Amino acid sequence: MVVHVIYALEKLHPDRTAVVVGHGAEQVTKKVQERAPSWANVAFVEQVEQNGTGDAAAIGMTAFPGDDYDEESTIVVLPGDAPLLRAESLDELVATHVANGNAVTMLTSVLDDPTGYGRVIRKKDGQVQRIVEQRDAAPEELDVREVCTSIYAFRRDLLGPALRKLTTDNSQGEHYLTDVISVLADMGHRVGCLQAPAQETQGVNDRWQLALAERELRNRTNRHWLLNGVTMLDPRQTFIDVNVKIGRDVTLYPGTMLQGSSVIGDGCDIGPDTRLVDCAVGEGATVEHTVGHDAEIGPDANVGPYAHLPAGSAVHANATTGAFYTAPVG
Repeated sequence: MVVHVIYALEKLHPDRTAVVVGHGAEQVTKKVQERAPSWANVAFVEQVEQNGTGDAAAIGMTAFPGDDYDEESTIVVLPGDAPLLRAESLDELVATHVANGNAVTMLTSVLDDPTGYGRVIRKKDGQVQRIVEQRDAAPEELDVREVCTSIYAFRRDLLGPALRKLTTDNSQGEHYLTDVISVLADMGHRVGCLQAPAQETQGVNDRWQLALAERELRNRTNRHWLLNGVTMLDPRQTFIDVNVKIGRDVTLYPGTMLQGSSVIGDGCDIGPDTRLVDCAVGEGATVEHTVGHDAEIGPDANVGPYAHLPAGSAVHANATTGAFYTAPVG
C-alpha cells in the first residue's frame, strides 16, 4: 500500500520522499527500498513512540531541513493506507495550493457513511474552520458527510510552527495533524480545499476494505491493458500486478495471475489457470495451466498443461514441454 501511495507522487517530481515508520519499521523499510521508484528519492524517519499523526508529521519534517529547502516550498502529507489515490488528483491539489497562495490545501471527500473519519467543519461563508475527529465531535457535527482524507499540501515555513502549537487536549491524548487546520485558520492564513471522489481516497483499515481496494485497483489495471492491445476473456478472473509489463496482441484466459515484475512478450497466449511470478515470457509463447516463479520462457515455446517452472529454470525458444512437466534449474 505504501508503494502505491509513493507512485501517486509521480507527477509532482518530489525532491525527496520521507516515509515515517514505526511499528514493523524494519520490514516496511526493506519492502519500500525494494519496490519504490528511484525518482521518489525515499528517506526513512522513525516515530519511536506513536503519539499521533501530528507527531508523525513533525518527525517527517526532519527530512526537510531549512538549509536545504526554500521556505515557501510545498510539503505534501499523505497517509500510507490510501493505495487508490491518483497522481492526477495530487497534481491538481498542489497546483491549486500554489495558485491560490494557501497556507494549506486539503483534499476532502463526501461519503454516504462518514463513520470513523474526521469531519470538515465550515464557517457560514463556506470557509474551512477546523477538522473534528469523530470521537471528539458533537452530535450535530457527526451529521457532516464531508470528511478529511488526511491528504494535504502545506507551505513549508508555516507547517513547522503550526505543528509546535498542537496540544494533546483530546480523547486520545495525541497530537492530531487535523488540528493544524484550525491553528492556521485562527492565525489568519488561507486554508484551501479540493474535493476528490470517495472511491479514490478511501483508506484501508481491515481486510474487507483491503479486498475492496484490491478489486478497484484490479479494475483499473485491467482496463489499462484492455485499452492497450491485450485481450481478456474474463477480466473478473484475471489478476495483473501493477509492475507487470505486457506486449500487444496478448490473450489472457480466465484464472491467469501475472505477479511481481513479470514481462509478457507480444502475441502470447497465457492461461487458463496460470500463475507467473517474476517470469519473462518471449514473443509468441503459449503457457497454459502452469505455475512459474522467477523463470524464463523463450519465444514461440509451448508450456503445459500442468507445468511447474521453479526459480532459475528456463524453457528454450520453440520448445514444447508436454503435460505435467517440471523444468530443470540451471
